Amino acid sequence: MPKPVLLITRKLPEAIEAKAVQNFDARLNPNDDPWFRSGAEIAKRATEAKADGVLIAAGDPMHAEAIAALPASVKVITTFSVGYDHIDVKAAKARGITVTNTPDVLSFATAETAMTLMLMAARRAGEGERMVRAGKWEGWAPTQLMGVTLEKKKLGILGFGRIGRELAQMARGFSMEIHYRDINKVPPELEQGAIYHDNDDRFLSTIDVISMHVPGGDATRKWLNAERLAKMKKGSLVVNSGRGGSVDDEALIAALSSGHIRAAGLDVYDGEPVVNPGYMKLENVALLPHLGSATIEVRDAMGHRALDNLIAVLVEGKDAPHAVR
Repeated sequence: MPKPVLLITRKLPEAIEAKAVQNFDARLNPNDDPWFRSGAEIAKRATEAKADGVLIAAGDPMHAEAIAALPASVKVITTFSVGYDHIDVKAAKARGITVTNTPDVLSFATAETAMTLMLMAARRAGEGERMVRAGKWEGWAPTQLMGVTLEKKKLGILGFGRIGRELAQMARGFSMEIHYRDINKVPPELEQGAIYHDNDDRFLSTIDVISMHVPGGDATRKWLNAERLAKMKKGSLVVNSGRGGSVDDEALIAALSSGHIRAAGLDVYDGEPVVNPGYMKLENVALLPHLGSATIEVRDAMGHRALDNLIAVLVEGKDAPHAVR
C-alpha cells in the first residue's frame, strides 16, 4: 500500500525529516526555499503532489483562498507551532480538513526568551555587545552603560497562560513581584501569589515591566498602543515574545525615543521578517530574530508532535491528538 503523500513547507530538524520519510511519501524543502511565504504556492505544490497532508510552520499563510485552492486529497494541515492565527481554521473545517498544532512543548523555552529579552533591556546588554564588537570599549568606567536591576521590580504579564506562568516562575528567582492581566483570574494554585488585575489602567500604572504573551487576532491587534504606553510609569520596560501584531510599532518607537519607555526587548514583529526600520535607529531596544522556542530539544519535540498528529490521521485513521477545536 502506498504511503500517504505529505508536503512539508520548511526544512525541519534531521531527525524529524527522517521520521517523515519513514512514515510518508514526504516532499521536503531541503534548502528552505521561500515558496512557503505564498499560500497560493503552497496550494499549487500540494495539488501537484496530490498531497494527503500539509505540514506548515508559523507564518506560512494558509488563508481562506489558499485553503480553497488545496486539492480534495488534503485531509489534514499541521502547523509546526502552537499558534495557528496564520491558518483560516473555519475555512479548513468547512472543507473537512483537520487542523492540528504542537502545544505543551515550548512554554519553558519561550519563557526563557522573554527572560533573556528582559535582562537585555534592563542591563543594556545589546548596547554593550555592540560596543565591544565595534572596538569602542575603552575599559571599565563607573558610569558606563548603567541599566536597572530587575530585583524587586513589578513584572506585569499580559496573558497568564502556560508561557506567562513559566516566566513568572523564572522572575520569582529575581525577587520580582508578579502581576498579571488576563480575561479571567486563574486558580490560586496557578497564581502562586501573582496579583490579578481586571483593569488595564491599574495594571499598566502599577508595573515596571510588561511582558506580552497574548494570542494573535483582532482582539489583541496593536493592544499596546500610544494610549496604553502613556499609562505606564516613566522608565518602564517592554518585552514582546508573543505576537508582533499586539504592539503598535510606531507608538513604541515614539515612547522609546522620548525616554518614556526606558528600553524594550522584541522577538516578534508585525509583518515579520520585515522589521519596522524605526527600531534600527534606537540603541535602547534589543532585537532577536523570533528565537522563541529555538532550542534543539524543543524543535525536535515540536516535530515529533506534528508528525504524531499526521500519523494518527493519515496512517492510523484516528483523530489527531492535538486538533484545533
